[in-house]
Amino acid sequence: MAARASRKLISDYITKRAISSSVGSCRHCSTAAESSPKIPHFPKKGRLLTGATIGLVIAGGAYLSTVDEATFCGWLFSATKLVNPFFALLDAEVAHKLAVTAASRGWVPREKRPDSANLGLEVWGRKFSNPIGLAAGFDKNAEAVEGLLGMGFGFVEVGSVTPVPQEGNPKPRIFRLRKEGAIINRCGFNSEGIVAVAKRLGAQHGKRKLAETSSTSPSSSEEAKHGGKAGPGILGVNLGKNKTSEDATADYVQGVHTLSQYADYLVINVSSPNTPGLRMLQGRKQLKDLVKKVQAARDEMQWGEEGPPPLLVKIAPDLSREDLEDIAAVALALRLDGLIISNTTISRPDSVNKNPVSEEAGGLSGKPLFNLSTRILKEMYILTRGKIPLIGCGGISSGEDAYEKVRAGASLLQLYTAFAYGGPALIPQIKAELSECLERDGFKSILDAVGADCR
Repeated sequence: MAARASRKLISDYITKRAISSSVGSCRHCSTAAESSPKIPHFPKKGRLLTGATIGLVIAGGAYLSTVDEATFCGWLFSATKLVNPFFALLDAEVAHKLAVTAASRGWVPREKRPDSANLGLEVWGRKFSNPIGLAAGFDKNAEAVEGLLGMGFGFVEVGSVTPVPQEGNPKPRIFRLRKEGAIINRCGFNSEGIVAVAKRLGAQHGKRKLAETSSTSPSSSEEAKHGGKAGPGILGVNLGKNKTSEDATADYVQGVHTLSQYADYLVINVSSPNTPGLRMLQGRKQLKDLVKKVQAARDEMQWGEEGPPPLLVKIAPDLSREDLEDIAAVALALRLDGLIISNTTISRPDSVNKNPVSEEAGGLSGKPLFNLSTRILKEMYILTRGKIPLIGCGGISSGEDAYEKVRAGASLLQLYTAFAYGGPALIPQIKAELSECLERDGFKSILDAVGADCR
């Protein structure tokens, strides 16, 4: 059985490669073509190296596979580590686009193993098989949702999405600090706009609904029940504003009206350091006015039994105690559904100062951000008295890091930079380590450990 599955995997991969490399070989109608992700142009060196390596990985997997599907699945994830050195040879933004394309085309391993029972939790009435999510900024235009969720993330957040398409800041705008496990970016909300993203999410949503109605299997129905609007995992949509827009509120409201029907939760991003004036919206009065209007826009829409999607705000780590108190007061007064803590930092911790790349303008993410973002997370958990679900984001690269965020007050977690460096193999690794941390300290579930260090 395993051998047949392996041969089928190779056959499917070769078929996909043949289709994608054919000149003018779109098999779909023009409408589908518009909503499918575009394959970016990559340097010949990158294409050859990556294509050859992926082929070797899959062929090797077929050769080494056993009758145990879980073992074979684990081997595929581990084998992706062989590809990482080739991505490092490419320009950072080119490597990013290639990774998104690979996920969108299904050229990534698919997780077949169930998550540990102690990692499952329910937040906002939505069931997560595990708390590990992918932060916004990776799949900005919702090109690879299915592939990313299939890798084992409990949830994926797309965006930030702006109302009108915009190129973002001039290139180069992504810089690696590999030794420090960090990245500096000043992308500036490069986005294809809400219309393009709505087309893609609408197509995915339609495919999902069709699968639900045509399925007669009880297990499939149960899986759909525990999933979200995009599949077995939960989908978040992160909303941004256009750089030249003079009415930020109108931009976020437009995003809600267009995209909320496809989202399991929505995020107002007011914390990117790369859009002029955006972080000013974190002030008490500005944030209160913004959230009230966005909530009203969401609530005036017609919703089914599941109700409207939860609304969250993503904040910066570069905030004073007074700033945090203001945000907490607004969140509690308006019954905000959650906060994401945090975005990238404009500060440069001592650990990166010796690297000349640290002088580049933009937001810093990765390991150097961990301590700062975790401290802000803990303070916000205390200020909100544990009444508002928090998503911990910033510098997570291991299960121990994830566990520390949970103990500091995070119900859910997000990766980005560590995933960019470590690839798909990092996902099962962090989940396994996090599960072990919970067992070690006697916690039966994630929710039992949330805020343990604040009690």
